[in-house]
Amino acid sequence: MKNYFDLTGQVAVVTGCSGGLGVQMARALASQGCCIVPIARRMEKLEEVAAALRQDFGVEALPIRCDITDTEQVEAVTSQTMERFGRIDILINNAGTGAVAPAEDITDAQFNSEMQIDLFGTFKVARSVAKHAMIPAKYGRIINIASMYGLVGNKIAPCSPYHAAKGGVVNLSRGLAAEWGKYGITVNTICPGYFWTPLTKDTLETEWFAEYAKGTIPLERYGKEGELDTATLFLASPASAYVNGVALPVDGGYTCV
Repeated sequence: MKNYFDLTGQVAVVTGCSGGLGVQMARALASQGCCIVPIARRMEKLEEVAAALRQDFGVEALPIRCDITDTEQVEAVTSQTMERFGRIDILINNAGTGAVAPAEDITDAQFNSEMQIDLFGTFKVARSVAKHAMIPAKYGRIINIASMYGLVGNKIAPCSPYHAAKGGVVNLSRGLAAEWGKYGITVNTICPGYFWTPLTKDTLETEWFAEYAKGTIPLERYGKEGELDTATLFLASPASAYVNGVALPVDGGYTCV
């Protein structure tokens, strides 16, 4: 029986990989034999993640501290990964932030920070990995993590810079998909909805959210841990070679109503 998700021998760089969805996606890739380069700003967390990946899946893991807004640090990640593995097959651009405040009160600094991290940071990592690894190899899978809020607005958490940045990620991905397709590189976007993580559980596990979900999400609940795994594996798979430039909502149907 063919395993369409087999990633044995491949190497994935995963940003924002110190916790939450980044770790969940890294573990999904590792479960299929992929070596992982977890990236974030907190090295102690990265070491924990890397150790768990090695122990649980028997894959190589190379944790590298990186602030994705710093071009030199981003370039160092690519060079260190290439020096260790000689290839980068998959990039998961997951690092991000979110400023919550009424639009009329958002400061220039808040808006700029959102753009620098969520949008420009995503571009910097994609640019470096494509230039030094994927274009020379004539192969690559880039998965940029946006948000369902990159596709629609919302009325419960005012975060206009986040909407703008994640909407930018969606169309940046289309632009890169169009430009780099000739090199055998696909660039796609996952747009998660409300997902359980250690940071979101205090909000999601409330009666208020349960009622909100019933009125706004067709599946009437938040996303559970692991329910992003197959979307990640699908877009990372060599078998998905003809899927390029898509924005895939994984949101329980939030954006379909």
